[in-house]
Amino acid sequence: MGLIEKRAIKNFQDNNYPALVNEINQAAGFEVPIEVKWDSLAKTDYAHLYEEGFTKVYFNTLAQAFKEITIDDLGKDALKETLKKVIIKNENGYYSPGYAFSFANGELTFDHDPVTNVDDINDRVKALVKLLSSNM
Repeated sequence: MGLIEKRAIKNFQDNNYPALVNEINQAAGFEVPIEVKWDSLAKTDYAHLYEEGFTKVYFNTLAQAFKEITIDDLGKDALKETLKKVIIKNENGYYSPGYAFSFANGELTFDHDPVTNVDDINDRVKALVKLLSSNM
């Protein structure tokens, strides 16, 4: 990761990340522990897409999925009891929801390329809601 990527990630962390985490927590109804493997998200020559990509691929997807799950008290309670941590990374270059999510021992792993299929939020939300709901 070069200086350009480091600056873009730092800018995102400082200016976007806190509000997005707050949105996720509000959608979930509790403070969701989130571990972001920032170095794995960096893609050379794509720093100009980080703000849009990180926001849409990871954070909007999580917030929207949590909103769908927590539409009632049953969903709120189930999510809070089931979800212990979210791990966000890009280690395998997955760009399809069918491969990007895994869930085990209360940990949701979100392994997705940050600049591919950025606008496919609905497909990611649908896959994530299905995965989490089937494990609650």
